[in-house]
Amino acid sequence: MDEKKLIALSGAVIGMLGVLLVFLGNARNYGICVACFIRDIAGGLGLHRAEVVQYIRPEVSGFILGAFIIALLAGEFRARGGSSPLLRFILGFIVIVGALIFLGCPLRMVLRLAAGDLNALVGLGGFTAGIYIGIIFLRRGFSLGRNYSMGSSNGYVLPAIAIILLLLVIIRPSFIFFSESGPGSLFAPIFLSLLAGLVVGALVQRSRLCMAGGIRDLFLIKDPHLFYGTLALFLAALVSSLAFGYFQLGFLDQPIAHTDGAWNFIGMLVVGLGSVLLGGCPLRQIIMGSEGDTDAGLTFLGMLTGAAFMHNFGLAASPAGVPVNGQIAVVISLVVLVVIAVSNCKVSMPVKSSKSFPSGTPKKF
Repeated sequence: MDEKKLIALSGAVIGMLGVLLVFLGNARNYGICVACFIRDIAGGLGLHRAEVVQYIRPEVSGFILGAFIIALLAGEFRARGGSSPLLRFILGFIVIVGALIFLGCPLRMVLRLAAGDLNALVGLGGFTAGIYIGIIFLRRGFSLGRNYSMGSSNGYVLPAIAIILLLLVIIRPSFIFFSESGPGSLFAPIFLSLLAGLVVGALVQRSRLCMAGGIRDLFLIKDPHLFYGTLALFLAALVSSLAFGYFQLGFLDQPIAHTDGAWNFIGMLVVGLGSVLLGGCPLRQIIMGSEGDTDAGLTFLGMLTGAAFMHNFGLAASPAGVPVNGQIAVVISLVVLVVIAVSNCKVSMPVKSSKSFPSGTPKKF
């Protein structure tokens, strides 16, 4: 299939699934959210005790296994790693801090916008600004270094984790937590959630869809290819939201959202900048980890740890707003991002124009 058609198809299918999962049981505007789902998994495992967001989401296992299986079949599975793994863990941690201040990953941001939540429009502004800042560092030669081939067993770790998580939510052992109220208590049937995740994982692996990459490439190389996927996702989710009666235009009374524009903007700015430094949005990190990239796998673990940290210390936002300590956390996160970016730049002067990435820039989106 033509690459443009494939990425547009991928975006459209994911947009529809994001709304369909709400119809099947997930909370409103919560059909697919990588950050929120990872936060729910952290709660389900008992890594935090926020009782309303504890559920091991089968969709995430689906993302991983769908991408893993299709990468194996396509001959694209290759275990590799060694590209600043600890820094990537920290970047993953920070990206989830920004996402839980905004209350959603870039994918949920688009789904919220398609459902009429104008707070997401503010978040999109911050996300775009963060990506633009990241491009400045890319043009100055930012790099986390190259990766190296590793033994195949290293690449199987993340898929193995996905299978264990899936077994835990099916078997429901007593040490696993399940929300009895709130967003964590609302979910689609396990089999359908897993199936949706498998489809999303396979499509994103084949199309390279990336929410950050679409905007980055528009700025950096004037290439709209990846952005077609984001646009198709938005349009499909918009039509589906209208069809299911979920569309509600405005800032107020939006599901699982707050109206503090400044922190919505800053939260997503952190997500955008962090995603560019990592070489992909949170969903793309999961897909790369499923292809054998152990650095991306560590980023996933960083996101899981960050989600637990945010809720254990009461830093995450809620529909009531952003707590003061959460505001402090996201500002510190932004400072750390800038320090990491500056300290890993290879040149001191910006490149005026480029049709390709400088040597050693982050891996493909």
